[in-house]
Amino acid sequence: MSPRILADTTPLQNRDYRRLWVTGIVTVIGAQLSIVAVPQQLFAITGSSAYVGLAGVFALVPLIVFGLWGGALADVMDRRTLLMISSVGIGATSAMLFVQAFLGLDNVWIVLVLLGVQQAFFAINQPTRSAIIPRLLPPEQLPAANSLNMTVFNFGAIAGPLLAGVLIKPFGLSTLYLIDTVFLSATLWAVYRLPKIPPTGDSRRAGLREVIAGFAYLTTQKVLLASFVVDIIAMVFGMPRALFPQIAHETFGDPIEGGFVLGLLFAALSAGAILGGVFSGWLPRVQRQGVAVIVCIVVWGVAMIGFGVSVGVAVVGGVSWALYVALAFLALGGGADMISAAFRSSMLQSVATDEMRGRLQGVFVVVVAGGPRIGDVLHGFTAVYVGTAVAAAGGGVLVVVGVVAAALAIPAFVKYRVARP
Repeated sequence: MSPRILADTTPLQNRDYRRLWVTGIVTVIGAQLSIVAVPQQLFAITGSSAYVGLAGVFALVPLIVFGLWGGALADVMDRRTLLMISSVGIGATSAMLFVQAFLGLDNVWIVLVLLGVQQAFFAINQPTRSAIIPRLLPPEQLPAANSLNMTVFNFGAIAGPLLAGVLIKPFGLSTLYLIDTVFLSATLWAVYRLPKIPPTGDSRRAGLREVIAGFAYLTTQKVLLASFVVDIIAMVFGMPRALFPQIAHETFGDPIEGGFVLGLLFAALSAGAILGGVFSGWLPRVQRQGVAVIVCIVVWGVAMIGFGVSVGVAVVGGVSWALYVALAFLALGGGADMISAAFRSSMLQSVATDEMRGRLQGVFVVVVAGGPRIGDVLHGFTAVYVGTAVAAAGGGVLVVVGVVAAALAIPAFVKYRVARP
């Protein structure tokens, strides 16, 4: 098969990047186990998607506060040191989630508070990690590196949920948290082996003034601002993952404590994404990246419409093949989202200056991780009144309408081009 189609692996020739990438395979699997465990535990305790959606609120606030502050820290601290501190924090909260599940406390508020603390460390970790990549690789390798990163993330997001679906029943939900805690040691080793990555700007403070300066800089970059807007539209209206526990149990027959269908639903999004990553060799040759992002998000919206309709068919008709159609639509959406994310990450890393890159990566993390959390709240509470099928399909419709409106309102994004490498 043509190397122009398959993924570009040139960034893996860099030793530091390769080490982060390889260890990321293990740690992402562990992280995905917790991503499945938290909503499933909440649904098992309460039997309500509204409480699963409430997790979005507890995760969103620390994501916003610490994502913005963490981005500012990444511009004034040694990024290796900051990445190490935040990784230890994520591991510690995973350990505490294991303890509460192992002891069978069944307390919704303990789970939600621990989730919020973990998301605070995550919000510091992710902009720091992303801001490191342009210091390790030349600009022309960034689209390929971001595609490789998304491929690893989505490989873990396939293996993690499927593993979760297999492990929950025989070993209990607490095992998922324990494995996540152990797997995080791989990331700590890779971060420890990184060279020092000191700040390049003059500022040595990371307060409110520096965060505001980052937003002021962002307002001058219409292309980056538009990339955030369209992703918010896609994730807030079109991410139906808060509905997965209820759909798996009520529509496709999983036990309430979770089962294999739950793992399939979570994994399907990432199955499509990893296929998109494997066949991403053409990404560096795309010049009109703004148009590419718009097309990808429209495809995402259409896929969520198809997913919702498939769930509705299963509810009304009880047909066995509806699950496979629903999984196929989720996979289609996952592939489109992966390509969109690779382009949006490359835009940010290429356009932003290094002294502002951490702060803008903080905003990026707030958008990328916070958008789905708002989507959790929206879908969870909407499903209480209109059902899971209508909530999912209706969200897809809003995505298509919203992103087309954004494209018309911000023509600079549609016109954005990069030089052909």
